Amino acid sequence: MNSIPTKLDGVLIVETDVFGDNRGFFTESYNEQKFRQAGIEHNFIQDNHSMSQEPGTLRGLHYQLNPKAQTKLVRCVSGAIYDVVVDLRKQSSTYGQWQGFILSEANKRQLLVPKGFAHGFCTLTTNAQVMYKVDEYYSKEHDRGIRWDDPELGIDWPTVKVVLSDKDKIHPGFREAEHNF
Repeated sequence: MNSIPTKLDGVLIVETDVFGDNRGFFTESYNEQKFRQAGIEHNFIQDNHSMSQEPGTLRGLHYQLNPKAQTKLVRCVSGAIYDVVVDLRKQSSTYGQWQGFILSEANKRQLLVPKGFAHGFCTLTTNAQVMYKVDEYYSKEHDRGIRWDDPELGIDWPTVKVVLSDKDKIHPGFREAEHNF
């Protein structure tokens, strides 16, 4: 297993060992012991699974406020996504910066998104399925978001036609969004 640091402190690309043959492949997408040996020590308590039918479906940018903030371990099990994280930690040297990653059925990469980051993704294929583990339960009271197309962030989303939920259409911009990290 490899854990690869990114420009955003704490955000990691995770590559598990993949064993393939003429039948297909096998991987341990999560093994607590191996993750702990790699320095990834989170108590994941819930698995989430989403499916987006159309390319250009954008989900995000989402996060939960403290004390219900979530660490996420994200992977794309079918199709491909462009996954984006934004640093919301006010004391961080990368506060307000973002980074994007391709997660796909083909590359089998996962992304560890620590507490203190907004997270979202845009589907690159039809019927993209995303699964992710979280270390805190969903809390409607603490649920927040940032506008996906905030010009201050300048995220370069790989789509022209965007499909959004009603909720994601009304998030505030980065400066107006409430965050307590």
